[in-house]
Amino acid sequence: MNERAIANASSRPRLAAHRRLRFDKIRESWTIQAPERAFLLDESAHAIVLRCNGETTIAAIVDDLCKAFAGAPRDVVATDVLKLVQDFLDGGVMTQ
Repeated sequence: MNERAIANASSRPRLAAHRRLRFDKIRESWTIQAPERAFLLDESAHAIVLRCNGETTIAAIVDDLCKAFAGAPRDVVATDVLKLVQDFLDGGVMTQ
């Protein structure tokens, strides 16, 4: 059995193989498409996933989001980013 990947500030998350970020014209929203499933993203989730390129750390993603959404408390942004990335790591949608 594989050990569970745990997201932290130095993690460099990216979409796992065969997962694609796509705009769904019918729903007019962004989705992650995976074999036999899709994940509908809200504006915040889309902003996070866009920055998950396998090179940028979670700490840098949080910094960038704080700049993009001026006034957003860093601790709240960090919690949201870590939660989303961890959920996607647990679901096999992302890797690090």
